[in-house]
Amino acid sequence: MSSSNSQIEAFREQVLNAAKNKVQLSIEGGGSKAWYGNPNQFTKLNTRSYSGILEYQPEELVITACAGTPLQEIEAALEEKNQVLAFEPPHFGEHATFGGAIAAGLAGPGRISAGNFRDFVLGARILDGKGQDLSFGGKVMKNVAGYDISRLLPGSMGTFSLLLEASVKVLPKPAATATLRCQLSQEKALKVLNELAGQPFPLSASCWIGNSKDGDGELTIRLAGAAAAVKAAIPLMSSLVLAKEMDPETAELFWKDLREQKLAAFTNLGVDQTLYRLALPAACGPLAVPNSSDDLVLEWHGQQRWMKAAGDEATFTAIKQLANSHGGNATRFRQGSKVNPSFERFTLLSEQAYSKALEAVQARLRSAFDPAGVFATNRLP
Repeated sequence: MSSSNSQIEAFREQVLNAAKNKVQLSIEGGGSKAWYGNPNQFTKLNTRSYSGILEYQPEELVITACAGTPLQEIEAALEEKNQVLAFEPPHFGEHATFGGAIAAGLAGPGRISAGNFRDFVLGARILDGKGQDLSFGGKVMKNVAGYDISRLLPGSMGTFSLLLEASVKVLPKPAATATLRCQLSQEKALKVLNELAGQPFPLSASCWIGNSKDGDGELTIRLAGAAAAVKAAIPLMSSLVLAKEMDPETAELFWKDLREQKLAAFTNLGVDQTLYRLALPAACGPLAVPNSSDDLVLEWHGQQRWMKAAGDEATFTAIKQLANSHGGNATRFRQGSKVNPSFERFTLLSEQAYSKALEAVQARLRSAFDPAGVFATNRLP
């Protein structure tokens, strides 16, 4: 405990010195997602020295750990008790940390059925820009203590405060899983996924990978849940989409590679290309994206789409307008080496008034928690 206290005191000293000297600190864990968000050259505050699982209650489905704890260590502890982080946070590197996963707020294939990272955070301990050690939320699912500040942390990219510890909800590993695959056009795949989502199937994840130009591709569907439910769903879904069940080991590797973006559709990003992420309504059909490559990936039943396209401003503007016209938004996710590295999310025109109100709330929060702008690195615009 004394070593933990001394580490927190070291963090506090670094934060207070930064506030006094009016400099910014860029929080970093394992650096596995250093490319994500707006780049900066500010002094690093590294969290890996504050590591360890503080409390794990399998019967309560809650784990509490320090921000610098390797994500692999968290998942290994859960595996021993046959439990998982159901939203499947991507690592993007072997040194990924618990705090870094929360700060990025990203979720993998299971997000469509389990929810996002924000839905699982129960409580957090932070160090604000004034050096105050603050705790919010708790370690139980039915918690109503204090302000729900802990839910602001997922996706904040370390621009709000220094996360010290967090408690998150975990879930039992599904009793059974099965993965089905079939050849299907993009249009047909989107239609089928929308139909399946409205049926009582134990559908936990989906992915269509194909050619954005001619629409040909391959649909992969994962079932997960009670053994009887999965067993009953396999023949029904197989007959519906003429799919075949995949070998379990091959299927597990596929979903992991999808989560970590190691599939061919994500790799080999050209120096002048950008990997775009589009968030779209479930009912949105195929889109013709300007200056895009042939590779196209659809996740979350088509609500998240990935494509590589030219990284110039004209192309980005066209993609933003296309997403906007269909009720969604677009993000520059990963940039080629010769592309402007700015990270930008396009907001719907109909949301602009809401965004102005949200900006005012964010400004008040930052004023309260970080008046000196210690964490104002602009990594998240």
